[in-house]
Amino acid sequence: MPRRRPAPSAPPASPAAAAPCPCGLGAPYGECCGPFHTGRSTAPTAERLMRSRYAAFAVRDPAYLLRTWSAGTRPAQLQLDHAVRWTALDILATTGGTAFHREGTVEFTAHYRLDGHDGEQHENSRFLREHGHWVYVAPLP
Repeated sequence: MPRRRPAPSAPPASPAAAAPCPCGLGAPYGECCGPFHTGRSTAPTAERLMRSRYAAFAVRDPAYLLRTWSAGTRPAQLQLDHAVRWTALDILATTGGTAFHREGTVEFTAHYRLDGHDGEQHENSRFLREHGHWVYVAPLP
């Protein structure tokens, strides 16, 4: 009997276009981070990129996370923990990161639930423009 190859991984399960976007701006996913995730548009600011990356974690889209990571710091692959449920994002501060800047920072707290317990990740992230697009570089020390 021939051996069967495993089925390829299913693409990320994006929320319905009319569902609230996980990034917290209050807009429907299809009008907020959805177009960034599909590649139809790019984030105009470092903060919007941060929000879209958070949303990508929430909808389990590692391809978008890798695509928006600086070439100099991007890992070869990214495995997301499917047991983590991202629940909210708080943007605490930003510097630079607009259309008039080449770099910026976004300080945030991302809230999650894992194994029945609430947790949070606090980070101040650095962003740069590479080839005209905002990308995530790394957390600041």
